[in-house]
Amino acid sequence: MYGMSRSYEDFPVGCVMVSRTQRISAEEIVEFARRYDPQPFHLLADPGENLLGGLSASGWQTAAISMRLFIEMIECADGIIGRAIDELRWPKPVRPGDEIRVEIEILEARLSKSKPGYGLIRYRSLTKNQDDAVVQSFVALALLRTRESR
Repeated sequence: MYGMSRSYEDFPVGCVMVSRTQRISAEEIVEFARRYDPQPFHLLADPGENLLGGLSASGWQTAAISMRLFIEMIECADGIIGRAIDELRWPKPVRPGDEIRVEIEILEARLSKSKPGYGLIRYRSLTKNQDDAVVQSFVALALLRTRESR
């Protein structure tokens, strides 16, 4: 799937990774909103008609784009299984023209007791815009294969 295939062992505690950036357009924001989250602040650009003061991406769109950036960044050909997400926050809106990136830090890593050949990582994920402002944050638990189990 990607050039390199990482395993559980490639994500030790303290490991920090940063994704590429992706620019978000007004057209993408509106298209996503029409399909999945048709609220006025995701459809209208006029600040006067909009609770968030102008066109902004759905938090779920931010989450979906962040997921793509995360998957590309971690390069696990076998995939990674999300087990839990805690403390999901969208502290600032994503606006048209914003360029977002994902930064993760591994907080915990341990071998799975119930699934031999797999390890669990708990990580903090921050999605930031071009001004280094956090637009999404959460802590997650994920399951991935060990190198030995491949």
